[in-house]
Amino acid sequence: MGLAPNSPTPLRNKNLCINSSVVCCQSQSSVLSTQSFLSFRADVHLGYCSARQHECTKARRDKVTTTRSDEITKPMSLTEPTTLLTDYGLGALCLWLGWKLYALAASQRQTAVTLWAGAFFSTALASFVGGTFHGFTLILSSIILAGLWKVTVYLTGFSSFFLLSAVLMAGLPPPVRHWALALSTLKLFVYLAWMVTHDDFLFVVYDYGSAMILILIFQVWAFYKIQSSAAGWIVGGILLSFVGAAIQQSGFSLHQHFNHNDLFHIVQMGAFYLLYRGGKGLRA
Repeated sequence: MGLAPNSPTPLRNKNLCINSSVVCCQSQSSVLSTQSFLSFRADVHLGYCSARQHECTKARRDKVTTTRSDEITKPMSLTEPTTLLTDYGLGALCLWLGWKLYALAASQRQTAVTLWAGAFFSTALASFVGGTFHGFTLILSSIILAGLWKVTVYLTGFSSFFLLSAVLMAGLPPPVRHWALALSTLKLFVYLAWMVTHDDFLFVVYDYGSAMILILIFQVWAFYKIQSSAAGWIVGGILLSFVGAAIQQSGFSLHQHFNHNDLFHIVQMGAFYLLYRGGKGLRA
């Protein structure tokens, strides 16, 4: 059979196939080269990101370590160092005087003096706790500070209770004494229950101040009626305590590092010494 005039010859067809194969191979090679290049770039990018991530992680770790090291080596700063020292000084004085009163009461078997010593012990503990509250406000947590404040106001309530009960024990005859001591105990429980949900220092002033006024009335009467030597010391101690309270409430300060609280504690030291001298002479 013969071929058409315009049909390609077998040789020409063979050349076309060879050229097509070459073009196809070159295209595939180009695609492979592109994919290899993209893969290489991706590997480089991943390696760079991994290196950057490692550097960032190391930098953060070093920063945390430095911060923790600074926190550890940073010295504690006291909030009110003078108030802490004067509060602790008042506590130490009351603890010493209270121990002397307790030893005297044990030797003489005087319940009134024992109660008076209890007031000194309560005041000593309140001073230690209060000094810690003032001195470490910026260091302790808010929960601990709230607990310290509650303990301080409760101990102050016990102090006023012991002082009032001692005077009632020494100044009243047995039939009336029992009722008076019961009312004093009721006053303490009402105060403690009220302070569970209240933190204002004004309520502490109300409780302690009312007890001091009652004691003052009893002791003025004892001084003029039976010429009690103990009554004169106690009256002087209470009046000096009122002076200290007035200084504290006024906010008067001698220096920026010696404020109204510090003055109050110094005055209270003198007041409690006078109360100690008076308490030694209490007799039921």
